[in-house]
Amino acid sequence: MKTLLTQKDYWNKVAEEKELTTPLQIEVFKKHVPVKARILDVGCGYGRTLHELSSAGYTALTGVDISGKMIARGCRQYPDLNLKNYEGPRLPFADNSFDAVLLLAVLTCIIEDAGQERLLTEVCRVLKAGGVVYINDFLRNSDQRNIERYRRYEKKYRNYGTFELREGVAFRHHSRERIAELTSSFAPITVESVVYTTMNGNRSKGLYYLGRYGAGTGPSR
Repeated sequence: MKTLLTQKDYWNKVAEEKELTTPLQIEVFKKHVPVKARILDVGCGYGRTLHELSSAGYTALTGVDISGKMIARGCRQYPDLNLKNYEGPRLPFADNSFDAVLLLAVLTCIIEDAGQERLLTEVCRVLKAGGVVYINDFLRNSDQRNIERYRRYEKKYRNYGTFELREGVAFRHHSRERIAELTSSFAPITVESVVYTTMNGNRSKGLYYLGRYGAGTGPSR
């Protein structure tokens, strides 16, 4: 049986060749997050989204990623950004540190329910009351290629929507109900359906979500 790569090992392996693709809806984001806000990008990769925000006038920007090689690439490409490698699962920041947290195509990389829920608990911990979370991610598709691979791996992962790539790593596409569960600590501002082009050049259903975290609404710490 082929041994799968961990997410850390996979992203270290492909750090120099992959171009991350899911976009930040920056005009929507700017309506709800002022330029002086402290922003954390979790799973920042090589910093492409933080670079876009910096170009738009945002200054208090921090990015973290489990892939040291992604961070090294980002530090070369965007030397003015504050990018840090972290091992997880606990984010290396104090409670109530940020006005906004970004999760761009991060949940797809966490195939276990418990891991996803742990991450959202950490997001709530580091967000200030009234802070904003911005999520984009992939939804389950209904084309034959995806149906076949969801079914192929459903028994193994006990989840319809998780699948393996030939590159030797597993990812997850979500139901809308799952996204709603994960964002239950937030009051939704915007939820929109989109179609993304994946890093491997395929088309996939997706969404972007903007929600606000209120005092006393988050999970127990």
